[in-house]
Amino acid sequence: MQSQDVAPRPAPPSPADPVVDVEQAEAALVEHYPRLVRLAYLVLPPGLGRGRRALTAHALAQRALPRGRTAAPAIPAQAQTGGGARAGDPGYAFVRLRVLRTALEASLPLTFRARPRRAQLPALLPRVWGLRLLPRSGGADELALEQRLSALSAPARAAYVLRGLERLADPDVLRVLEAAGVEYPEDALEEADEEPARYALLESPGFDACSLQARPTGLMRRRQHLKAALAATAAVLVCGALLGLPGDGWGRDGAAAPPYARNPSAEAALDPGKLLKVAPAAWQSSARTDFSVWPARGELTGDRALLRRALAVWARPGERVHVSVTPGTPSGGPPGPAQLLYAGDVGNARVVILYDGQRIARYAEPRDGTAGAAIDFARVDGAGEAEAGAVVLDRADGNVRYLTAPWVTKAAERDLMKPGAGAVELTVTDGVTSPLASPATRAGACTSWNVLELSGGAGGRLATDLGELVPARLTAGRPGSARDATGAGALRTWAPYACSLVDMRGQGVRTVNAWSYASQSLPDSGGTADWVCTRAETWRGGGQRVLAQFRTPGGAVGAVVAKAENVSACGAKAPPVVAGVLWKSAAGVWYLLAAGSEGVASVEASGGVTASEEGALLAVEAEQGVQARLKGVLRDGRVISGLG
Repeated sequence: MQSQDVAPRPAPPSPADPVVDVEQAEAALVEHYPRLVRLAYLVLPPGLGRGRRALTAHALAQRALPRGRTAAPAIPAQAQTGGGARAGDPGYAFVRLRVLRTALEASLPLTFRARPRRAQLPALLPRVWGLRLLPRSGGADELALEQRLSALSAPARAAYVLRGLERLADPDVLRVLEAAGVEYPEDALEEADEEPARYALLESPGFDACSLQARPTGLMRRRQHLKAALAATAAVLVCGALLGLPGDGWGRDGAAAPPYARNPSAEAALDPGKLLKVAPAAWQSSARTDFSVWPARGELTGDRALLRRALAVWARPGERVHVSVTPGTPSGGPPGPAQLLYAGDVGNARVVILYDGQRIARYAEPRDGTAGAAIDFARVDGAGEAEAGAVVLDRADGNVRYLTAPWVTKAAERDLMKPGAGAVELTVTDGVTSPLASPATRAGACTSWNVLELSGGAGGRLATDLGELVPARLTAGRPGSARDATGAGALRTWAPYACSLVDMRGQGVRTVNAWSYASQSLPDSGGTADWVCTRAETWRGGGQRVLAQFRTPGGAVGAVVAKAENVSACGAKAPPVVAGVLWKSAAGVWYLLAAGSEGVASVEASGGVTASEEGALLAVEAEQGVQARLKGVLRDGRVISGLG
């Protein structure tokens, strides 16, 4: 896989920018150290826990000093209304930017796509043994704010903190975020807008990582760990002696961690000789059409040493192994002998793909050793022919290569944003496709979205790479009766909304459906607009992501106007949906537009706009920037809230 989904580092500062030397930066760091630590603490991912987050915030602040004189980007140090010595101080602006950038990097998930950055690893210092250091507990308001901030993305948290703690104006916030490497700062600011402006709470002692409480770690647990460490040391000495003797023990398992004990069941599951290898023609007579009937392919299916290393790393990955897990996927070893799907050389790596009935595991190591080995896991339980058509074999240089199902007769590459263009056929050799451009690792403007088109079996399929092992199936149509998005009409439906798939990367997505649920005549002779709902279903069942999108006549792409997670809207069980948007006509008049799906009898708006309309469409004049709440009344009397 390629690098993590984060913007590239910003360009070097201009020579015209103010120069900051290490003494100036150190003075700013010492003077404003508590504030910088508070900023890092608020931006770091809440999932780290309060204690580890506090220590990590200190570590990031202490690493902010430059090595010498360096140009500081021309970004504001503090809003000029207040701020005292911070206002206009380039030294403070510089160290704050470094703290913010590393805090954002620490929020990125660790994957095998790239070497981990220093900020993503646990801080070695500061460290206190035998004590837990925690910020003081805040009140109910602080707890509520922390919970709401935890729901934001890291860039949105940074935008919120820069506004509230640093009191920067929105244009300055955008400049700081861009300098910190945020790819879409406007989106981060828009996401931060959704949270109430409770900025005074950011100064609360509950977010002060410099005022800490000391508590002992678990005393009984420490005793147990000491006993376990002594027992483990003795076991290592014994096992080391045994491994030095001749015989067929565990052997060298490459990047795997050492085994803790010999267990007959575990050894059976990790014995390459017990791997299941399905016959090439088994799928033709099987009642099942899923991963269980895939044959073993690749030129290294007989390399027992490679297979043994792959199985050992699956069960107990070493500290230097890059592990990537699709959300909701267990990462433990196989419960029994697994099925081999592939083993071979791909590019500069040796790749092994295994299946245990519930998960796909992909192991990769360099051809010249095991340093830099990686293993990825993905849930595939319940996969049928539609979802078991392909697995990602390799990502490199912005391209992706797939291993396809044995029933696939043809594979092609198609640009989802160009429905009238034909598909470009891919070469398929022993189930392995030639490389095609992957949208999953691309940064920058979205001008194309290449997808995989598979033919064979029960029909054609369209799938897209969303940065995971199994590509997501694309469908179109009303929920409950959606079909694979291979027809001309389905391709036209998807074309303006393909770029919205970027919002669904890395979420464990199984299928994404696009449903054109309404058309609306725009006021002031503005033509007819389209409303589309895209819904991503995940392998774990929960975590569905729903986007309502709006496209004006002649618009090349749709705009996301509402989004929600874990809702039933646009799903097979409860399809009805209502969404709205503020729109400015050619005459310069602002309108609140809303549209509901079939079955919505009336639409009502309240809050900044009060209006109601019979039927599924609403258009009423409104003030620019007004906020309104929407609800729809269904024909059976049930009420649904507007999406978003």
